[in-house]
Amino acid sequence: MRNLTDKAGGARVSLALGVLAMMVVVASSNFLVTKPIGQWLTWAALTYPFAFLVTDVMNRLHGPAMARRVIWAGFACAVVLSVVLATPRIAFASGTAFLCAQLLDVGVFNRLREGSWWKAPLAASLAGGALDSLLFWVLAFAGATGEDAFPGWPRYGLADWGVKMLITFVTLIPFRLLTAGKIGPREARRV
Repeated sequence: MRNLTDKAGGARVSLALGVLAMMVVVASSNFLVTKPIGQWLTWAALTYPFAFLVTDVMNRLHGPAMARRVIWAGFACAVVLSVVLATPRIAFASGTAFLCAQLLDVGVFNRLREGSWWKAPLAASLAGGALDSLLFWVLAFAGATGEDAFPGWPRYGLADWGVKMLITFVTLIPFRLLTAGKIGPREARRV
């Protein structure tokens, strides 16, 4: 009985940590997308790929249901914070792109989870990152005026996507360290 209680308590702690990590990554990225690094990149390109790391670690350790719970809870908290830290349009674009990309990540990860340790997180993060970049940059800045106008956004979006893809490879290191030897429960293998 104690083992069951320990597992349930551990799952709650994991969920809370996953939601907190997701909230920090998304809210900070929504703020940092308005902060250019030169003429090609924003600071968000360096932070946002860690959202896929959070999702993939939760998926590997606790399964797709827990990963989706982190996505939905992190989404709700992050959008509220994003409205404060960024503009409503950026919050909407971020939320839409986030949900679509993260749910795609979970689906791709689960299809590949039985293969080599690196295939599922790499393919899932690359697919999710590409969808996220496309949706976010178009929804946030295409035709935007006023405080949401961001001249040169296609150039920034393309560079941002490229850096996100590069960082996806780098996040394989913490993924391996956090999940080494842990396959997760049998339910985790089902979609």
